[in-house]
Amino acid sequence: MSAERTREPGELFGPRMTLFADVLSVGLATSVACLPLLTAPAALSSACAVLRGVRQGRPATAGRYVEVLRSRLRVGDLAAGAVALAGALLCVADLALAGAGLPGAALFAVVAGAIGIGALVVGLRACARPESLTDWPAAVRGAARDVVRDPGGCGLVLLAVATAALCAWMLVPLAFLAPGPLALALTAVDVRSVGASGSGP
Repeated sequence: MSAERTREPGELFGPRMTLFADVLSVGLATSVACLPLLTAPAALSSACAVLRGVRQGRPATAGRYVEVLRSRLRVGDLAAGAVALAGALLCVADLALAGAGLPGAALFAVVAGAIGIGALVVGLRACARPESLTDWPAAVRGAARDVVRDPGGCGLVLLAVATAALCAWMLVPLAFLAPGPLALALTAVDVRSVGASGSGP
């Protein structure tokens, strides 16, 4: 991150609290953008891009988020949303079939759950990659490599998802703010992964 700035005259909070407020506003904007469902990957990817821009001194505001998202609703972004939605529905259907008492249902449920969790982690890590702004296949390939190279980061992603889900379950209005902290966590994991690979031999 860039060097901390001093508090401006009349500013009520320091820069860290300002970033926290910006993350919540970006989270609210992301929730609204995710409502059509097909736009969810582009919405989360845009949130990660806006929050990544803080490192270069760009503002992380809802206005900047809308500006980034407006250029994202292309055929490729909607296709990524359709694939994500189809995958989620397929996973739910598989788990429902496993719960119907079919032979081998327990093993099938474990395998389907593991595949679903793996796909979720790859999809979320793809949203955090800068390539997702222009090239979803490249972002997914990079995310799949990250899953193999950085299992610790995958654990952090799952922890962030579990925390967001728990907050939404405990207090429903928090569900509309949860995408902001989730996007911040995904971005931090991706930046951590890039830094770790860059410091290697």
